[in-house]
Amino acid sequence: MRFSSLVAAIAFSALLSVPAFALDAAQPTPGPAPAADAAAKAAKSSDCYKQADLKNLHGDKRRQFHHECMKAQ
Repeated sequence: MRFSSLVAAIAFSALLSVPAFALDAAQPTPGPAPAADAAAKAAKSSDCYKQADLKNLHGDKRRQFHHECMKAQ
């Protein structure tokens, strides 16, 4: 009797876990950014670095400027 109770408990728990796996599979996984977005980001970064060059920024100030510039655009 004890063995059949164990088998029933395992079967019941397996049935309960199936919907949880189904929910995980239904959610889309984020993929890599499209090439157009990467190219646009690279162009924006280059523009920010050119602006930093014009302002003669170096080191931490240049990095901070680039960071703020990327967020602003």
